[in-house]
Amino acid sequence: MKLIDKYILKKFLTTYVFTVLIMVAVILVIDFTEKNDDFIKHSVPISEIIFDYYIHLIPFYANMLSPITVFIATVFVTSKMASHTEIVAILSGGVSFKRFLVPYLIGATIIGALIFALIGWVIPNSNKESVAFQVKYVKSPFTYDSRNIHLKIAPDTYVYMESYNNTAHVGYNFAMEEIKGTNLSKKLTANSIQWNPERQKWSVDRYTLRTFDGENESIYHGGALDTTLNMLPKDFESTYKLEQTMTLPELNRFIQEKVNRGADDIETYLIEKYERYSYPFAIIILTVIGVIVSARKARGGVGMQIALGFFLAFVFIIFVITSRSLAQVGDLNPMYAAWVPSIIFTGIGFLLYRYIPR
Repeated sequence: MKLIDKYILKKFLTTYVFTVLIMVAVILVIDFTEKNDDFIKHSVPISEIIFDYYIHLIPFYANMLSPITVFIATVFVTSKMASHTEIVAILSGGVSFKRFLVPYLIGATIIGALIFALIGWVIPNSNKESVAFQVKYVKSPFTYDSRNIHLKIAPDTYVYMESYNNTAHVGYNFAMEEIKGTNLSKKLTANSIQWNPERQKWSVDRYTLRTFDGENESIYHGGALDTTLNMLPKDFESTYKLEQTMTLPELNRFIQEKVNRGADDIETYLIEKYERYSYPFAIIILTVIGVIVSARKARGGVGMQIALGFFLAFVFIIFVITSRSLAQVGDLNPMYAAWVPSIIFTGIGFLLYRYIPR
């Protein structure tokens, strides 16, 4: 790396860190203002608020704001250099604009790689603590209110419950069917099924077991039975921000488990997975766009360029929110939802590179 590369890279990374700290601090103040009544209501100790909640929110918000902060940092650094005629001097010295982009690309790659590592393995573990804190002190007590619950717990085994009480861990009007091909081979029904925490098993009450062999049917009635099922009480607990609390390997296993069970609520988790892969790419694209829109010296100073930077950054966020919403309601494939904003801004960057004079 040449001296000018190190100079730009240092300014870019330090400005990015400073921007992140400022924006995260502002959001934490807003968050505290919103939740202060809940803290007072539950008499939450200051130490718990700081070390069990806010200390874990810092990396979460730093990651969430990374597309905006990296774009703002790029625009700020580049527009400052342009206003001081530094970019004119660099390009006049025989450096091409593509070569001028190199230190920015290096910085964006460093940030992108760091963000990918954080959102894949570090931030989810922090989110476990902050989400648990919110569930305990901020959110209303969770009640599982779904009716007519259907689960696939094995390749040939299906479970049905009319309702489930997540406080007592009891399911009502329980049925379990084993289907071989297109034929029903076994069916177990019971008035209720309850989780036994000591035995780590389910107990069915007043059950009826029917077995089918061709046209023959056998019926057996019993009082109580302990059974091990590929189903746990946690499957009926709150899923509040659950996707944010899983590392990438955990998220992949969870999605596969959902698919194996035939669940139809996996869009949120697929979006989370694909967004973790698209984030680093988005950071690189936004960095390039930031350089393009702010490399030209403006007569009115850097204000308009910084304002344009904010505008484009928030447009990107709007694209992300819109595509995520469309995917959650099933109107857009989750993988497309995660990548569409980056693809669109890649096209915008290409057009800006071709038509904006520098």
